[in-house]
Amino acid sequence: MTSTLIDLETRHVNKHYGDFTAVNNVSLKIEKGSFFSILGPSGCGKTTLLRMIAGFDEPDSGDILIQGDSMLGVPPNKRPANMVFQHLALFPMMSVAENVAYGLKQRKVQAAEITKRVNNALESVDLGDSGNKRISQLSGGQKQRIAIARCLVLEPKLLLLDEPLGALDLKLREHMKVELKQMQSRVGTTFIYITHDQSEALVMSNNIAVMNKGSFEQVGSPSDLYYHPETAFTAGFVGDANQWQASVSHIENGVCTAKVSDGLTLTGHINPNDALQTGDLVDVFVRPEAIKIIADHTSQNDQQSNQVDCIVIDLLFNGANSTALLKETISNKELHVALPQTGEYSGLQKGQTITIAWNPEQTHCFKVVS
Repeated sequence: MTSTLIDLETRHVNKHYGDFTAVNNVSLKIEKGSFFSILGPSGCGKTTLLRMIAGFDEPDSGDILIQGDSMLGVPPNKRPANMVFQHLALFPMMSVAENVAYGLKQRKVQAAEITKRVNNALESVDLGDSGNKRISQLSGGQKQRIAIARCLVLEPKLLLLDEPLGALDLKLREHMKVELKQMQSRVGTTFIYITHDQSEALVMSNNIAVMNKGSFEQVGSPSDLYYHPETAFTAGFVGDANQWQASVSHIENGVCTAKVSDGLTLTGHINPNDALQTGDLVDVFVRPEAIKIIADHTSQNDQQSNQVDCIVIDLLFNGANSTALLKETISNKELHVALPQTGEYSGLQKGQTITIAWNPEQTHCFKVVS
């Protein structure tokens, strides 16, 4: 039985700046050939962690290992890792091939070997015929790929990417998400990708670490994070979700019933890590696409389903991601409900009163920590 090769391991890594804790006791393992994303809001510590992996900063304590070798005290140019920054820093006076070859020349690699490796690197990013072009002749997406080729040509064990799509326009970012995923699969190098954009992480990654205030909230596959969040932060940060705060009135078989206000009670699954008791406050989350609109306001849905009466505030058209903006009739809370593209709800109008419903299996409850 063969063991899985771990390209990167961090062991209880900490980083402080004065009284501020940027990275707090972070441990993880990343398998060889993975596309691994670290997802979190600005200031959560993800870039600090990436810089320590790259060698630009040293941890105050803990260890960082690449393929089993400790990197403590090893300078960036001696580590088998290369970093792609948001600002690509390509050399405009050089050709594309010269940009890609720059690191190899600094390492005094033989000319014939440089030519071979540069050609292979350009082919790997699907720009094999662009070696003689100037940087100014490239599109934004092509420049991104050249920056990646410049790193790949050095044959690193890890390719570190610090929000490299942040400077691109929306349409190009959507295109590059697919490009990067396909590229990583093609070249097989382990990618470690930093982003605050959940869509980037969900689309591209094999696994994601959700980071908050210097620590990991949850590590798992995109589907695990989306459908099975383990903390309130993960439920609220990964994907869109409607949220209430409620008081627990009943607990049975991992399901709790919680009162939001007079006349509004919701039922959902309890986080297994929470020791809930009657009277505890919980945050309740449900995805917009989990909610169904009951066409006949007088009909009764499954008795086990949550039901809420709402007024249609607006219909927000966004193609396949169109939603209805609703307001509860009891608490006046605004909710988002995904609208399918079948035209099933094409008759909805502003000001209309409707009933929405969803099942407890699609509802997550997390204890509010004071």
